[in-house]
Amino acid sequence: MIYQEQIGLATNNNGDMHDITKEVNEIVRNSGIKTGIAHIFNIGSTGSIGTIEFEPGLKKDLPEILNKLMPPSEEYGHEQTWHDGNGHSHLQATMLGPSLTVPIANGKLELGTWQQIFHLECDTKSRMRKIVVTIYGE
Repeated sequence: MIYQEQIGLATNNNGDMHDITKEVNEIVRNSGIKTGIAHIFNIGSTGSIGTIEFEPGLKKDLPEILNKLMPPSEEYGHEQTWHDGNGHSHLQATMLGPSLTVPIANGKLELGTWQQIFHLECDTKSRMRKIVVTIYGE
């Protein structure tokens, strides 16, 4: 069986991070699937999905380290083509990736005690994000 729902998420600018574990768990419950996988996908090239211990320190650390590794710069080829100020945003989102797959067992996400699903906004301005969650299983 396949089941799909979407999560709408309003974000602020670069570094805005949201814990979406509760919303994904709700979709798993709605699906009625007991054993399978949940695939969580951010639509758009400047947002990312992953897992982390969602606590204030890491919520601050992850965006900061990404901005150190790939800081805003006019030197990126993307900037020279589009001049829109978000070349680093595309690189950061690409490095982290737009999706995540999590096992489902006994009708629940199989996550560690300190492991939550996050969405990270890498773009330089606020966005209305659409996250597609597809549940596969039986």
